[in-house]
Amino acid sequence: MAAPVPQIMKQGRVIPWFYLAPALIVMSFFIVYPFFNTIYLSFMDRNGQLPASTTCRANQPCWGMFENYRHTLLDEINLTSPGAAWRTFWTSSFGNMIKWIALMVSGTVIMGLTFAVLAERVRYEALAKAIIFLPMAISFVGAGVIWRFVYNYNTGGAQIGLLNAIRTALGMQPIAWLQTIPINTVMLIIVGIWMWSGFCMTILAAALRNVPEEIIEAARVDGANEFQVFFQIMVPIILPTITVVITTMVINTLKLFDIVYVMTGGNFGTDVIAVRMYREMYINYNTGVGTAVSVVLILLITPFIFLNIRRFLAQEATR
Repeated sequence: MAAPVPQIMKQGRVIPWFYLAPALIVMSFFIVYPFFNTIYLSFMDRNGQLPASTTCRANQPCWGMFENYRHTLLDEINLTSPGAAWRTFWTSSFGNMIKWIALMVSGTVIMGLTFAVLAERVRYEALAKAIIFLPMAISFVGAGVIWRFVYNYNTGGAQIGLLNAIRTALGMQPIAWLQTIPINTVMLIIVGIWMWSGFCMTILAAALRNVPEEIIEAARVDGANEFQVFFQIMVPIILPTITVVITTMVINTLKLFDIVYVMTGGNFGTDVIAVRMYREMYINYNTGVGTAVSVVLILLITPFIFLNIRRFLAQEATR
């Protein structure tokens, strides 16, 4: 005798959980537990044994149990005057992250979209795209080493760095690219754009291929030029994909570590959040502040992750 329909439906809802259970257990052990333990340690002292409030000093500002977060947010900023606070903010890890997000995200998306459009117009499209995508095959540490030689500056003797060798050959003075504020941060961002433009190009090129050719041809018949076709037809159609690429690049930028650590170590006003977290944890051995920095980083990344998930669910619902 066939089982009642409600019982079959109940089995269909329960049985998948038995298959998912091992993965959920492993995920809980390696992700969920460390996540909550990190939050717990962010409210403890540098050794993770006493509450953070015990580190407060007399006649000094204190946020009680949130003392580690005070150090995270304010230690890099000179609060003696509004002007000093403004200047030091833009060389702090949080100020530098704003620069990275503004310049690297816009740079990679614009370059990726430009490459995606132009690569389809050349004879050897596959070769052109492979060359542009090639930096993604290099590790971030390797890219940092390569570009550190490009920016190399010698205080005396011959300049072996590519940029300074060109400058000296033209009769100009060499520049300490990685030690001079604020151009050093811009030089690091250029490396990030070089690394990620190929990734953006690949995603956007796939989106451009899905633009109906009939719409483009109709626009050209109506007298639209190539710029109007691109900005008024193609870009609006692929705008959801551009949004996903932007949010993905924001997440990648917030997690940035390798390039800065290899090229400057976060010195000379180039610090970023991930490098600061590493330094607090493994150089200063301050578990409390290090985990507080990581929690702030998680809080900054989480909204963009949910934006991407929401976009993916919306796309699935329309299929």
